Amino acid sequence: MTKLNPGDNAPRTGTYAILDSKGKKIGTVQVQKGNRMPPTQSSEYYYQFEE
Repeated sequence: MTKLNPGDNAPRTGTYAILDSKGKKIGTVQVQKGNRMPPTQSSEYYYQFEE
């Protein structure tokens, strides 16, 4: 799985999980392809597409 950071462009439309530095899911966001990933509450958080 590709890790996406806040500000990265979404490679496809869909639901992305917000994960902490240990990989624990802490939420989800809906993002359209080409839009930027929204900011997170911590710089250690990242996104992954949910299959």
